[in-house]
This record gives sequence, C-alpha cells and structure tokens, in this order.
Amino acid sequence: MNENQLKKAALLISTLGSFLTPFGGASINIALPSIGKEFGMNAIALNWVVTAYILTSAILIVPFGKLGDISGRKRIFNIGIWIFTIASLFLTFCNSTLMLICLRVIQGIGGAMIHTNGIAILTSVYHPAERGKVLGINLAAVYSGISLGPFLGGFLTQHFGWRSIFFVNIILGGLIIIFTMWRLKGEWAEASEESFDLKGSIFYSLIIIMIMYGFSLLPSLYGGWLLLFGGLGIVFFIKFELSIKNPIWDIHLFKNNRALTFSNLAAFIHYSATYAVSFLLSLYLQFIKGISPQNAGLILICQPMMQAIFSPFAGRLSDRIEPQIVASIGLSLTTLGLFLFVFLSENTSLLFIAISLIILGFGFSLFSSPNTNAVMSSVEKRFYGVVSGILGTMRMTGQMFSMGVTMLIFSVIIGRVQIIPKYYPQFLKSVRVAFLLFTILCFIGIFASLARGPVHEGQNSK
Repeated sequence: MNENQLKKAALLISTLGSFLTPFGGASINIALPSIGKEFGMNAIALNWVVTAYILTSAILIVPFGKLGDISGRKRIFNIGIWIFTIASLFLTFCNSTLMLICLRVIQGIGGAMIHTNGIAILTSVYHPAERGKVLGINLAAVYSGISLGPFLGGFLTQHFGWRSIFFVNIILGGLIIIFTMWRLKGEWAEASEESFDLKGSIFYSLIIIMIMYGFSLLPSLYGGWLLLFGGLGIVFFIKFELSIKNPIWDIHLFKNNRALTFSNLAAFIHYSATYAVSFLLSLYLQFIKGISPQNAGLILICQPMMQAIFSPFAGRLSDRIEPQIVASIGLSLTTLGLFLFVFLSENTSLLFIAISLIILGFGFSLFSSPNTNAVMSSVEKRFYGVVSGILGTMRMTGQMFSMGVTMLIFSVIIGRVQIIPKYYPQFLKSVRVAFLLFTILCFIGIFASLARGPVHEGQNSK
C-alpha cells in the first residue's frame, strides 16, 4: 500500500468512527422521552442515560490515548469498535434502567478508544500543511452523525421503538471492523519505549467520578463534599504526575505552550456551554410544543447540518489563517446563538428556534476544526495520542459539566420528578436559566481562544 492509499484508508476509517459515536449519542437524545415513559424515569435519571456514556469516556480517553501511543493506535481503535458494537447489540434487548445505564458505560469505554486513537491515526499519516483540511472532514463526519442522529433516531423511535436505533450502530460498527482489517495497514506507536502510568490513571478516574457524581447530588451537602474532595484531588494529582517519568497527563506539555493550554481551555468552555443544548431542546420540543420525536429531530438537525457543511471549509481556512482568529469568531457566533434561547417560552415559534440553531451551528463549525488543528499542531508526533486524548477529555469533561449544570438546575427548580404538565412552568424556567448561564460561559471562552496566540509558526517541524 502506497502513502496515498494509506492516507485515504486512514481518513475513511477515522471518519466512519467519528460518525459512529456522535450518531449514537444524538439518536438516543431524541429517544429520551420514550425511554423515560417506558421505565418511569425522572428527569435526573434521564440525565444519567446521557451522562453515563460521557463520564466513562472522560475517565478513559487519556489513558486509551496513551495506550495507543505505547502499544499501537490502530490496535486500541479496533478494540474500541468491537466493544461499542457489542454493547449496541445488547442494548437492543435492554429491559431496565440499570441495564440501560450499565450498557451505556460499556459503550463509553469503546467510544473513548475510538475517538482519541482515530484522530491520532489521522494526524500521524497527514502532513501538517494538510492537517486542517482532513480534521475538518473528520469533524464534518462528527456533525453528520449528530445531524442524522435526531432525524433517523426520531423516525425509528416513532415507528419501530427506541431500541431500533441501536441497529444502525451495529451495522456501521461491523463495516468499520471490516474496513480496518482490510484496508488500514501498518501501526503507529511512537512512544512504544514508555511505560503506562496505571496509578495516575486510577487516581485521575476517581477524581472525575467524585466531581461528576458530586454535581448530580447538588445542592445536598454530600454533593458539595464530593466536589471539594475532587478539587483537592486535582492538586495532588498534578503534584504526583510531575514526580514520575512517564505520566498519563504530561503536565510539562503545557509549560511554555500557550497554544496547547488555551486551545484546550477554549474547548472545555465551548463544550460546557453547548453540549446540553440538544438535550434541553429535545425535551422542550416534545413536552412544551407537543411535537413528535421525528419532527423534533427534523428541527434539531439544523445545528449539526450547518456544522457538517462548514467544518471542512473552516478546517481549510485554519491552514491559511491563524486558528486563533477563526475559532474566536466561531465562539462569538455560538454565544449569540445561545443568547437567543434565553427567550424561549410556550409561544416561541419553530422558525425562531431553527434560525437560532443555524447561528449556533455555524459558530460551532468555525470553532471546532481550527481549534483541533491548533492542538494537534502544537506538539511532537510521539504525543499525538495523548494530546488527542487530552483534547477529548476537555470535550468530555466540558460535556459532563454541561449536563452537570443542567442536573443542578433541574434539581433546584424542578426536583426529582417526571416532567408532566403540572411541572411545565418550572421546566421552562430551568431551560431559560441554563441558557443564560451557558451564554455567559461561552462569552468568557472567546477570551481564552484569543489568548492562545499564533500556532502556524514552526508547525512544520512538529
């Protein structure tokens, strides 16, 4: 296989993997009201159907990135596809809330392996001058998955029941396994001489669990204590990682590397402010507006459709113009889109919602691929897996924070009850408060993006 064929194979397989995991998440979001009715789940439990996957991925994405650098990125990617596909198969037989959440945890394990190593493989085979372009294509696949998720998930849920959405994961997962074995030749393990930091991985996992579970228990005192211990754990974790030779989180990478530091901070803020949007609007459209799952999916498709269309353009643009500029414009548009949702009410028109989602999606596309390009262009090749994992962690922890804030708002304003007409006023108030907080957070992210500085200087040597 020549270099050109290898590049095409890596792009195809990484892109399919990048489509698979967000499609699974977006399709289950639209099915949440149906799942909640079948199992009698309250708003907090429904949140955990989403959060279980995100939490697991956030815990494991950096360790699996490091494992890929050490033992082979293709190997870990392939194992992840198998795990994700098998978990999807068992989800079609799910018959309880506990089983559903446990299988979402297993899906999260597979998803962490897929995401971090797929991006690392792509970055390994393409020259820095082409990186923005292919990362844009890859992110277009992510947003295509998010686009088709609500539409196809809504259609399948309405006509065949929510379990049917997992058959798409099974078919696509099988195709990726075949393509990986048949077309992707070679292996990438530039850090094969390093050891794996098992103690650091366990320590880090416990910290993330404490922080996220603490969020879910707020405003109780126990939740506050868990958050406090999680915060203290971060301090001790940093000291521990600085004291060992091959840490799971190489803190030294961030020293004197403004591009890496602020690009990751901007990613965390961005996903914290945007991830809960589809969750909140899915519930709003089906409960408040009385729209079917299929039609709700058609409306929600506006945002990721814009992301899928414009991400390749934004990626190519970031090869020519500093990602700092492109991504910051994107964050500004995202802030505007979020602000418009602060005014949601029972009488808000569907056209207003669609236009707001289009603005949000365009801003998202201008941010994501340039920001990923900035991160992957700021380090040497042997760090691609772990840095892809760190960026993935910022994404996942941002998503967790987004859902955690939503959980907290629901707990304070609605309580642990099913969302029925009696509680619709409290639900609407919760949605507006959430969007106001997310708007403020995204506005702060603009300054983090601007602070990263230029990244193109000297990137060809990386």
